[in-house]
Amino acid sequence: MTSLGPARNAFERLLEGIVIVLVVALTVLIICGFMFRYLGRSLVWYDEMASIGLVWLTYYGSALAALKGSHIGVPELVNAMPPRWRVAVTILAEALVILFFAVLAWTGFEVLAILGNDRMVSLPTVPLRITQSAVPIAAILFIIAELVRLPQRLREARGQGFIDPELKEALEQVKIAEEGASGLSKGARP
Repeated sequence: MTSLGPARNAFERLLEGIVIVLVVALTVLIICGFMFRYLGRSLVWYDEMASIGLVWLTYYGSALAALKGSHIGVPELVNAMPPRWRVAVTILAEALVILFFAVLAWTGFEVLAILGNDRMVSLPTVPLRITQSAVPIAAILFIIAELVRLPQRLREARGQGFIDPELKEALEQVKIAEEGASGLSKGARP
């Protein structure tokens, strides 16, 4: 484990907490929106808030996916390369991803400045700066996630190559199930 272990775990818990809160809030919002519409008393702000909630969930969820290595990638292509090429390609890919999200964060902050004192249409008390802040903030969180994972990615590139995180998780679940089944069968013997 690297020296970033505790910090990485805390960062992961923070992102998971944000995503859980957003999922719960969006679920409650959708249920309330449905109920009010069903009762003939539609909420004027429902559609706008649901859209913003989905954007927030998407951006913060993508930062969590980046930390877990679950975002879109083609590890098989990089794994087919010799280790020295894997390292170079990994560094280039990470640099491009970080550059993209740095530009996204910069542009997001410029948009916030342009918005000034603009407010939501359906909830005039809520500034658009708050609703649109998810873009630059999540872009920065994505950059942090990429930087936190970089040492692990470089180790994998130098070693056996990249393992698909979903495949790794599935294999761990199979192993746990097999251990549980073998424990049950041993316990059943006289």
